[in-house]
Amino acid sequence: MEEQIRKESWFKRNWKWVVPLGGCLTLIILFFVFIGSIFFGVTSMLKESTPYTDAFTALNTNVQVEEVIGHPVETNGLMQGNLSLNNNDGTVNLRQPVKGPKGEAVLIVVGEKTDGEWSYETMHLLIEGTDEKIDLLEDR
Repeated sequence: MEEQIRKESWFKRNWKWVVPLGGCLTLIILFFVFIGSIFFGVTSMLKESTPYTDAFTALNTNVQVEEVIGHPVETNGLMQGNLSLNNNDGTVNLRQPVKGPKGEAVLIVVGEKTDGEWSYETMHLLIEGTDEKIDLLEDR
């Protein structure tokens, strides 16, 4: 009579390396998801802020900006800077690379919030290549 040898399952034979490797990969994936969610949350919070929307409104309505980099103006990279709020007071210091059909530039916004009202020290567009500045506060 022929004896049948029963072979163990793949998982039973390999569990000693599958379980630790699977656990490590899960932790690595969770880490990157966590970092990505923090980055997305902070970026969306900054883009919804009053200084950012004020700056893009001024940028999109400025005739000189249209002549130099064109319209529509879009973001072109990662935003740098900070936004600090404490009740009705705060500060902002942002740099956002932007681009239009005719060229690229960096939007710079520096300001302060006092008693709920934003006042801007600097809101200008620095054109790449020429270092020309377009003051966005002139028309306000």
